[in-house]
Amino acid sequence: MTIEATEKIGLFKRLTSTSLVSQILVAIILASILAFFSPDTAQSFSLLGSLFVNALKAVAPILVLILVASSIANQKQNSDAELKPIIGLYLIGTLSAAFVAVALSFMMPTTLTLEIPAASANPPQGLTEVLSNVLLKVVENPITAIASGNFIAVLAWGLGLGFSFKKANESSKSMLQDLSDAISDIVRFVIRFAPVGIFGLVSNTLATTGFSVIAQYSQLLVVLLSAMLIIAILINPLIVYLVTRKNPYPLVFTSLRESGITAFFTRSSAANIPVNMALCKKLNLHEDTYSISIPLGATINMAGAAITITVLTLAATNTLGIEVDFATAILLSIVASISACGASGVAGGSLLLIPLACSLFGISNDVAMQVVAIGFIIGVIQDSAETALNSSTDVVFSAAASHHITSK
Repeated sequence: MTIEATEKIGLFKRLTSTSLVSQILVAIILASILAFFSPDTAQSFSLLGSLFVNALKAVAPILVLILVASSIANQKQNSDAELKPIIGLYLIGTLSAAFVAVALSFMMPTTLTLEIPAASANPPQGLTEVLSNVLLKVVENPITAIASGNFIAVLAWGLGLGFSFKKANESSKSMLQDLSDAISDIVRFVIRFAPVGIFGLVSNTLATTGFSVIAQYSQLLVVLLSAMLIIAILINPLIVYLVTRKNPYPLVFTSLRESGITAFFTRSSAANIPVNMALCKKLNLHEDTYSISIPLGATINMAGAAITITVLTLAATNTLGIEVDFATAILLSIVASISACGASGVAGGSLLLIPLACSLFGISNDVAMQVVAIGFIIGVIQDSAETALNSSTDVVFSAAASHHITSK
């Protein structure tokens, strides 16, 4: 073997031995450079991003189903797994996000140019419909749920199978655990390709979209991103501190770095479930807890979605000259939080719930759907940041609650 070949192998080993986050950051930088100098070439790498996201989406429902079932089936009588504190944190975090969004919207009133053609979509017509849709999702056929990525049903079936398997003999429980371990190995294999997949996602996004169109909605983005940043680095750490009485920032920054970065580029809470599972294991959290709390968080922990719904709705009211008093703003926060829990864990899932919030102020669907269209335009940044906040917070609150449980 030549010296040059040996050096190349040595360089490859050094690159692959670095942390996954470092590899992802290198991939982002290289993709940005490529998109800047050769957009056509950058677009040709879009397949890499699509393959990575689709692989995560394919494995995530099966992972959730088997992990949840295995965790409950093999749960010891005195297990540390408790979900009530985590669910409480999820709801508090989401409601807090909506309040912050209202406050910033009042401080920096934003207006929109509502001249975009109405988007073709079918938003829910009321809160009753949102709740009905959630209940109908729970009882969906498990095969259909796995195929469509309906994590509410997948979680429900996992819980049902897990409690049923608690009565099974030890060999059956062991088989379920072995299956869980096998699927986890597949997930780890997929995650190792994150730098390659994110390289494809970033290069294609920057080459096709760019940021010129984003400048038109700079103030709207400032309000959205500021609210998400306040939640990520102020409100969430405060909540964690109140629960653990420890410095929350090591946990918060670790979650943002190792969960938020991948979620930012995949733009899917569902696709980021395997990443969060791996991070929880790295943090030595109780598997019985995080195997349920992480997929549950991808369904109901939607602080970013609550911010998006609130800010865009208030921007529409400002544009139309509709006066919003404090009491109505509080009602909007509650509706946004409840609606956010019904948002799907895929890219742009929260935007179709904007017409529901707009209906509080008598805004027609025609106008509301124009606001939705604006949401899709800025989605390259807004939806990415929203997903990063949602997904990283799942880990933050799971870890905080786990610490609270074990310290009792």
